[in-house]
Amino acid sequence: MAVYTPLTDEQIADFIAQYDVGDFISATGIMQGVENTNYKIETSTGRFILTLYERRVDPADLPFFFAFTNHLVEHGVNGPKTLAGKDGSLTRLVAGRPVALISFLDGVDIAANAIAPSHCQSLGGVVAKMHDAAATFPHTRANTLSLSGWAALIEATKGEADAVEPGLAKLITDELVYLKQNWPAASALRHGVVHADIFPDNVFFQNGEVSGVIDFYFSCEDFFAYDLALVINAWCFDDQNGLDNARWAALRAGYLAQRQITDVEWDALSLLCRGAALRILLTRLQAWINHPAGALVKPKDPKEYSAKLRWHQNEKIGR
Repeated sequence: MAVYTPLTDEQIADFIAQYDVGDFISATGIMQGVENTNYKIETSTGRFILTLYERRVDPADLPFFFAFTNHLVEHGVNGPKTLAGKDGSLTRLVAGRPVALISFLDGVDIAANAIAPSHCQSLGGVVAKMHDAAATFPHTRANTLSLSGWAALIEATKGEADAVEPGLAKLITDELVYLKQNWPAASALRHGVVHADIFPDNVFFQNGEVSGVIDFYFSCEDFFAYDLALVINAWCFDDQNGLDNARWAALRAGYLAQRQITDVEWDALSLLCRGAALRILLTRLQAWINHPAGALVKPKDPKEYSAKLRWHQNEKIGR
């Protein structure tokens, strides 16, 4: 469930009246997602998404996220455009939370066990287009979940890690040592603002093609190849957590049709995939350990990413 702060129709209607989008008709809570409260809104002019930002998103970061997504839309990437109210503001407070009205994207997300190579090829082209567009985005935001932040996550979770999976504490501790010794210098690879969370539930498809990418609330400055590594891990592994070569070949083809991967990026890609796997493993592990009893949102299993990390430790991502 992803309606953490229920709103009445009256509250929503008052909010909608502050936008030039017609008269409020109805609101339906959206159950997908784990971070924010979302409603699908129907007005006399169309459909929209109302997003109420819960505690994880720092309100001070919202202007950055909105500017980035609007920049991508202006450069041909189909994503959520944040709408300005009649007073020009992109957010306002409702029920003590910052709230925004966002354009509605048609399409549906693909379940992880239903991903086909064709989905990966379409996505590869969109990710490349996002990276090209990011090169002209004038703002930046530090990645607080990069290499420098992983030690704190390990320290917070290693005491209970072995209860989740035997040997997990040593795996993550040893991996961080390796990555610190081998991680590329900040100037070594092309970089810019990236999505950093392109999982299957954040991508919509229509007629087999990507119709939109959503949920930019991890967007930050990092290597473009690292963003690609996160996508490889999320989209190109099978249900046994081994690389699906057909999916990876399709993702690669889609990306390369739009944007080159430099030799330096190719050389670093396997290492970046290890880092990307550790990053998701650690945040999933933290959520798994700290999951409150009776909570409606089910945490994702961190063992999926410990398996992917072990794969990357023993194999290489080929060109």
